[in-house]
Amino acid sequence: MFPLRRNRRLRTNAAIRALVRETVITPNDFLVPLFVVEGKGIKDEIPSMPNYFRYSLDLLEGEVKELWKLGLKSVLLFVKVPDNLKDNQGKEALNPNGLMQRAIKTVKNVCPDMLVMTDVALDPYSAYGHDGIIENGQIINDETAEFLAEMSVSHATAGADFVAPSDMMDGRILSIREALEDEGFINTGIMSYSAKYASAFYGPFRDALDSAPVDLVDIPKDKKTYQMDFGNRFEAIRETEMDIDEGADIVMVKPGLSYLDVLRDIKNEVDVPVAVYQVSGEYAMIKAAAEKGWLNHDQVMMETTMAFKRAGADIIASYFAKDVIKLIS
Repeated sequence: MFPLRRNRRLRTNAAIRALVRETVITPNDFLVPLFVVEGKGIKDEIPSMPNYFRYSLDLLEGEVKELWKLGLKSVLLFVKVPDNLKDNQGKEALNPNGLMQRAIKTVKNVCPDMLVMTDVALDPYSAYGHDGIIENGQIINDETAEFLAEMSVSHATAGADFVAPSDMMDGRILSIREALEDEGFINTGIMSYSAKYASAFYGPFRDALDSAPVDLVDIPKDKKTYQMDFGNRFEAIRETEMDIDEGADIVMVKPGLSYLDVLRDIKNEVDVPVAVYQVSGEYAMIKAAAEKGWLNHDQVMMETTMAFKRAGADIIASYFAKDVIKLIS
Protein backbone atom coordinates (compact mmCIF):
# COMPACT_ATOMS: atom_id res chain seq x y z
CA MET A 1 0.00 0.00 0.00
CA PHE A 2 3.01 2.32 0.25
CA PRO A 3 2.88 5.28 -0.40
CA LEU A 4 -0.95 5.35 0.01
CA ARG A 5 -0.50 4.42 3.68
CA ARG A 6 2.12 6.44 5.50
CA ASN A 7 1.92 5.78 9.23
CA ARG A 8 4.06 8.80 9.98
CA ARG A 9 1.17 11.10 9.00
CA LEU A 10 -0.27 10.37 12.46
CA ARG A 11 2.98 11.40 14.13
CA THR A 12 3.53 14.70 12.32
CA ASN A 13 3.03 17.01 15.31
CA ALA A 14 2.05 17.04 18.97
CA ALA A 15 -1.61 17.79 18.23
CA ILE A 16 -2.18 14.76 16.01
CA ARG A 17 -0.17 12.51 18.33
CA ALA A 18 -2.38 13.55 21.24
CA LEU A 19 -5.54 13.13 19.19
CA VAL A 20 -4.83 9.51 18.26
CA ARG A 21 -3.08 8.42 21.46
CA GLU A 22 -4.45 5.06 22.62
CA THR A 23 -3.52 5.36 26.30
CA VAL A 24 -4.18 8.45 28.42
CA ILE A 25 -3.22 9.14 32.05
CA THR A 26 -5.61 10.99 34.39
CA PRO A 27 -5.68 11.61 38.17
CA ASN A 28 -8.31 8.88 38.46
CA ASP A 29 -5.68 6.27 37.60
CA PHE A 30 -3.68 6.74 40.79
CA LEU A 31 -3.57 5.35 44.29
CA VAL A 32 -1.19 7.45 46.41
CA PRO A 33 0.88 5.67 49.10
CA LEU A 34 1.31 7.70 52.29
CA PHE A 35 3.72 6.96 55.16
CA VAL A 36 2.61 7.98 58.64
CA VAL A 37 4.65 8.37 61.84
CA GLU A 38 4.01 9.31 65.45
CA GLY A 39 4.76 12.82 66.66
CA LYS A 40 3.92 16.37 65.64
CA GLY A 41 5.28 18.68 62.99
CA ILE A 42 7.12 15.84 61.24
CA LYS A 43 7.73 15.82 57.51
CA ASP A 44 10.71 13.50 57.27
CA GLU A 45 12.28 12.84 53.87
CA ILE A 46 13.14 9.19 53.27
CA PRO A 47 16.85 9.08 52.33
CA SER A 48 16.48 6.30 49.75
CA MET A 49 13.30 7.87 48.31
CA PRO A 50 14.19 11.50 47.46
CA ASN A 51 11.30 13.97 47.71
CA TYR A 52 9.07 11.42 49.47
CA PHE A 53 8.19 11.86 53.11
CA ARG A 54 6.87 10.35 56.32
CA TYR A 55 4.17 12.56 57.87
CA SER A 56 2.91 13.00 61.40
CA LEU A 57 -0.86 13.17 61.62
CA ASP A 58 -1.02 16.96 61.84
CA LEU A 59 0.95 17.41 58.62
CA LEU A 60 -0.82 14.49 56.97
CA GLU A 61 -3.88 16.71 56.89
CA GLY A 62 -2.21 19.23 54.59
CA GLU A 63 -0.86 16.54 52.29
CA VAL A 64 -4.30 14.99 51.90
CA LYS A 65 -5.82 18.39 51.08
CA GLU A 66 -3.16 18.96 48.42
CA LEU A 67 -3.79 15.55 46.86
CA TRP A 68 -7.51 16.24 46.67
CA LYS A 69 -6.91 19.64 45.08
CA LEU A 70 -4.82 17.90 42.40
CA GLY A 71 -7.66 15.50 41.69
CA LEU A 72 -6.01 12.54 43.42
CA LYS A 73 -8.87 10.87 45.26
CA SER A 74 -7.44 7.63 46.69
CA VAL A 75 -4.70 6.96 49.25
CA LEU A 76 -3.02 3.84 50.61
CA LEU A 77 -1.86 4.21 54.21
CA PHE A 78 1.25 2.70 55.79
CA VAL A 79 2.48 3.28 59.33
CA LYS A 80 5.94 3.30 60.91
CA VAL A 81 5.44 1.68 64.29
CA PRO A 82 7.80 2.49 67.20
CA ASP A 83 10.08 -0.42 68.09
CA ASN A 84 8.75 -0.65 71.64
CA LEU A 85 5.30 -1.54 70.26
CA LYS A 86 6.51 -4.40 68.07
CA ASP A 87 6.23 -8.08 68.98
CA ASN A 88 5.83 -11.44 67.28
CA GLN A 89 2.02 -11.33 67.21
CA GLY A 90 1.62 -7.72 66.10
CA LYS A 91 -0.82 -6.93 68.90
CA GLU A 92 -0.48 -3.18 68.38
CA ALA A 93 -2.20 -3.59 65.01
CA LEU A 94 -5.48 -4.18 66.86
CA ASN A 95 -5.21 -1.11 69.09
CA PRO A 96 -8.33 0.97 68.34
CA ASN A 97 -6.25 4.07 69.08
CA GLY A 98 -3.21 2.85 67.15
CA LEU A 99 -1.40 4.93 64.57
CA MET A 100 -3.15 3.33 61.57
CA GLN A 101 -6.58 3.75 63.13
CA ARG A 102 -5.87 7.41 63.92
CA ALA A 103 -4.47 7.96 60.43
CA ILE A 104 -7.66 6.63 58.86
CA LYS A 105 -9.75 8.98 60.98
CA THR A 106 -7.44 11.91 60.21
CA VAL A 107 -7.84 11.47 56.46
CA LYS A 108 -11.61 11.01 56.71
CA ASN A 109 -11.99 14.04 58.98
CA VAL A 110 -10.09 16.37 56.69
CA CYS A 111 -11.44 14.94 53.43
CA PRO A 112 -14.48 12.67 53.90
CA ASP A 113 -14.70 11.77 50.20
CA MET A 114 -11.08 10.61 49.94
CA LEU A 115 -10.99 6.85 49.34
CA VAL A 116 -8.89 5.30 52.09
CA MET A 117 -7.15 1.96 51.63
CA THR A 118 -5.00 0.47 54.38
CA ASP A 119 -2.04 -1.85 54.41
CA VAL A 120 -2.92 -5.13 56.13
CA ALA A 121 0.25 -7.02 57.07
CA LEU A 122 2.22 -7.78 60.18
CA ASP A 123 5.67 -6.60 59.10
CA PRO A 124 5.32 -3.00 60.40
CA TYR A 125 4.27 -4.44 63.78
CA SER A 126 6.57 -7.48 63.86
CA ALA A 127 9.72 -7.56 65.96
CA TYR A 128 11.13 -9.78 63.21
CA GLY A 129 10.04 -7.76 60.17
CA HIS A 130 7.93 -10.56 58.73
CA ASP A 131 4.39 -10.56 57.39
CA GLY A 132 3.36 -13.41 59.66
CA ILE A 133 3.63 -14.88 63.13
CA ILE A 134 6.75 -16.99 63.68
CA GLU A 135 6.76 -20.33 65.47
CA ASN A 136 9.70 -22.71 65.57
CA GLY A 137 11.52 -20.70 62.92
CA GLN A 138 8.64 -20.77 60.42
CA ILE A 139 6.00 -18.30 59.29
CA ILE A 140 2.72 -19.91 60.33
CA ASN A 141 -0.08 -19.38 57.86
CA ASP A 142 -3.51 -19.98 59.36
CA GLU A 143 -3.03 -18.16 62.66
CA THR A 144 -1.60 -15.22 60.72
CA ALA A 145 -4.59 -15.17 58.37
CA GLU A 146 -6.98 -15.04 61.31
CA PHE A 147 -5.03 -12.18 62.86
CA LEU A 148 -5.09 -10.28 59.56
CA ALA A 149 -8.86 -10.67 59.55
CA GLU A 150 -9.04 -9.03 62.99
CA MET A 151 -6.75 -6.25 61.77
CA SER A 152 -9.01 -5.66 58.78
CA VAL A 153 -12.08 -5.35 61.01
CA SER A 154 -10.19 -2.82 63.15
CA HIS A 155 -9.38 -0.75 60.05
CA ALA A 156 -12.96 -0.92 58.83
CA THR A 157 -14.20 0.15 62.25
CA ALA A 158 -11.93 3.21 62.05
CA GLY A 159 -13.42 4.13 58.67
CA ALA A 160 -11.31 2.47 55.97
CA ASP A 161 -13.08 2.03 52.64
CA PHE A 162 -10.80 -0.81 51.50
CA VAL A 163 -8.30 -3.06 53.22
CA ALA A 164 -5.26 -4.14 51.24
CA PRO A 165 -3.69 -7.39 52.51
CA SER A 166 -0.09 -7.48 51.29
CA ASP A 167 1.13 -10.56 53.15
CA MET A 168 0.61 -13.45 50.68
CA MET A 169 -0.68 -15.90 53.30
CA ASP A 170 -2.85 -18.66 51.82
CA GLY A 171 -6.56 -18.20 52.43
CA ARG A 172 -6.31 -14.80 54.04
CA ILE A 173 -8.79 -13.17 51.65
CA LEU A 174 -11.54 -15.57 52.66
CA SER A 175 -10.73 -15.06 56.35
CA ILE A 176 -10.88 -11.29 55.92
CA ARG A 177 -14.05 -11.33 53.83
CA GLU A 178 -15.88 -13.55 56.31
CA ALA A 179 -14.74 -11.43 59.27
CA LEU A 180 -15.88 -8.21 57.60
CA GLU A 181 -19.24 -9.72 56.71
CA ASP A 182 -19.72 -11.09 60.22
CA GLU A 183 -19.13 -7.64 61.70
CA GLY A 184 -21.50 -5.94 59.27
CA PHE A 185 -18.86 -4.31 57.04
CA ILE A 186 -20.48 -5.59 53.86
CA ASN A 187 -19.39 -2.54 51.84
CA THR A 188 -15.74 -2.58 52.93
CA GLY A 189 -13.71 -3.68 49.92
CA ILE A 190 -10.61 -5.82 49.65
CA MET A 191 -7.73 -4.99 47.34
CA SER A 192 -5.54 -8.07 47.42
CA TYR A 193 -1.85 -8.11 46.65
CA SER A 194 -2.56 -11.27 44.67
CA ALA A 195 0.69 -11.55 42.71
CA LYS A 196 3.33 -10.15 45.04
CA TYR A 197 6.81 -11.31 44.17
CA ALA A 198 9.81 -11.82 46.44
CA SER A 199 11.59 -8.86 44.91
CA ALA A 200 14.81 -6.97 45.52
CA PHE A 201 13.00 -3.74 44.60
CA TYR A 202 11.42 -3.28 48.05
CA GLY A 203 14.52 -2.02 49.87
CA PRO A 204 13.71 1.71 50.15
CA PHE A 205 10.16 0.94 51.32
CA ARG A 206 11.51 -1.21 54.14
CA ASP A 207 13.82 1.65 55.07
CA ALA A 208 10.82 3.97 55.18
CA LEU A 209 8.94 1.78 57.65
CA ASP A 210 11.86 0.02 59.33
CA SER A 211 10.22 -3.28 58.37
CA ALA A 212 13.01 -5.37 56.85
CA PRO A 213 13.38 -8.97 58.12
CA VAL A 214 15.88 -9.14 60.96
CA ASP A 215 19.02 -11.23 60.66
CA LEU A 216 18.71 -13.72 63.52
CA VAL A 217 19.51 -17.39 63.85
CA ASP A 218 16.49 -19.67 63.18
CA ILE A 219 14.46 -16.81 61.70
CA PRO A 220 13.85 -16.68 57.91
CA LYS A 221 16.21 -14.11 56.37
CA ASP A 222 13.81 -13.26 53.52
CA LYS A 223 10.17 -13.60 52.49
CA LYS A 224 10.55 -16.27 49.83
CA THR A 225 8.42 -18.85 51.66
CA TYR A 226 5.32 -16.70 51.16
CA GLN A 227 6.02 -14.13 48.43
CA MET A 228 6.17 -15.49 44.88
CA ASP A 229 9.23 -16.75 43.02
CA PHE A 230 10.08 -14.18 40.36
CA GLY A 231 10.66 -16.96 37.81
CA ASN A 232 6.97 -17.86 37.82
CA ARG A 233 4.30 -16.46 35.54
CA PHE A 234 1.28 -18.78 35.47
CA GLU A 235 1.32 -19.17 39.25
CA ALA A 236 0.32 -15.51 39.41
CA ILE A 237 -2.89 -16.25 37.54
CA ARG A 238 -3.74 -19.11 39.91
CA GLU A 239 -3.08 -16.93 42.95
CA THR A 240 -5.22 -14.14 41.54
CA GLU A 241 -8.15 -16.35 40.59
CA MET A 242 -8.13 -17.90 44.07
CA ASP A 243 -8.24 -14.46 45.69
CA ILE A 244 -11.18 -13.44 43.52
CA ASP A 245 -13.01 -16.64 44.43
CA GLU A 246 -12.38 -15.83 48.11
CA GLY A 247 -13.86 -12.34 47.83
CA ALA A 248 -11.23 -9.89 46.53
CA ASP A 249 -12.76 -6.87 44.80
CA ILE A 250 -9.50 -5.59 43.29
CA VAL A 251 -6.31 -7.56 42.60
CA MET A 252 -2.75 -6.29 42.40
CA VAL A 253 0.56 -7.12 40.76
CA LYS A 254 3.68 -6.01 42.65
CA PRO A 255 6.30 -4.84 41.63
CA GLY A 256 5.48 -3.19 38.33
CA LEU A 257 8.14 -2.75 35.66
CA SER A 258 9.69 -6.21 35.91
CA TYR A 259 6.24 -7.85 35.80
CA LEU A 260 4.40 -6.15 32.93
CA ASP A 261 3.90 -9.56 31.30
CA VAL A 262 2.18 -10.81 34.46
CA LEU A 263 0.05 -7.67 34.61
CA ARG A 264 -1.16 -8.22 31.05
CA ASP A 265 -1.78 -11.94 31.65
CA ILE A 266 -3.93 -11.21 34.69
CA LYS A 267 -5.81 -8.39 32.97
CA ASN A 268 -6.67 -10.78 30.15
CA GLU A 269 -7.94 -13.45 32.54
CA VAL A 270 -10.02 -11.70 35.21
CA ASP A 271 -13.11 -9.51 35.34
CA VAL A 272 -12.25 -7.34 38.35
CA PRO A 273 -10.13 -4.16 38.42
CA VAL A 274 -6.38 -4.80 38.31
CA ALA A 275 -3.87 -2.63 40.18
CA VAL A 276 -0.12 -2.41 39.85
CA TYR A 277 2.38 -1.05 42.38
CA GLN A 278 5.34 0.96 41.09
CA VAL A 279 7.46 0.12 44.10
CA SER A 280 10.08 2.07 46.00
CA GLY A 281 13.07 0.57 44.21
CA GLU A 282 11.66 1.57 40.84
CA TYR A 283 11.08 5.09 42.12
CA ALA A 284 14.56 5.29 43.67
CA MET A 285 16.31 4.12 40.49
CA ILE A 286 14.69 6.81 38.38
CA LYS A 287 15.43 9.48 41.00
CA ALA A 288 19.07 8.41 41.34
CA ALA A 289 19.70 8.22 37.60
CA ALA A 290 18.06 11.61 37.07
CA GLU A 291 20.19 13.17 39.82
CA LYS A 292 23.26 11.85 38.01
CA GLY A 293 22.04 13.39 34.77
CA TRP A 294 21.84 9.97 33.12
CA LEU A 295 18.08 10.09 32.47
CA ASN A 296 15.48 12.77 31.92
CA HIS A 297 13.36 12.46 35.07
CA ASP A 298 10.01 13.60 33.71
CA GLN A 299 10.27 11.72 30.42
CA VAL A 300 11.15 8.42 32.09
CA MET A 301 8.50 8.96 34.78
CA MET A 302 5.82 9.42 32.14
CA GLU A 303 7.04 6.54 29.99
CA THR A 304 6.98 4.06 32.86
CA THR A 305 3.59 5.31 34.05
CA MET A 306 2.18 4.90 30.56
CA ALA A 307 3.64 1.39 30.40
CA PHE A 308 1.61 0.30 33.42
CA LYS A 309 -1.65 1.54 32.00
CA ARG A 310 -0.90 0.25 28.51
CA ALA A 311 -0.16 -3.17 29.97
CA GLY A 312 -3.61 -3.25 31.56
CA ALA A 313 -3.52 -1.54 34.94
CA ASP A 314 -6.79 0.05 36.01
CA ILE A 315 -5.12 1.46 39.13
CA ILE A 316 -1.51 2.59 39.55
CA ALA A 317 -0.06 2.86 43.05
CA SER A 318 2.89 5.17 42.60
CA TYR A 319 5.13 7.56 44.52
CA PHE A 320 5.21 9.64 41.33
CA ALA A 321 1.46 10.34 41.39
CA LYS A 322 1.71 14.01 42.38
CA ASP A 323 4.59 14.66 40.00
CA VAL A 324 2.75 13.06 37.08
CA ILE A 325 -0.44 15.03 37.65
CA LYS A 326 1.41 18.32 38.07
CA LEU A 327 3.26 17.65 34.81
CA ILE A 328 0.23 16.72 32.72
CA SER A 329 -1.82 19.59 34.14
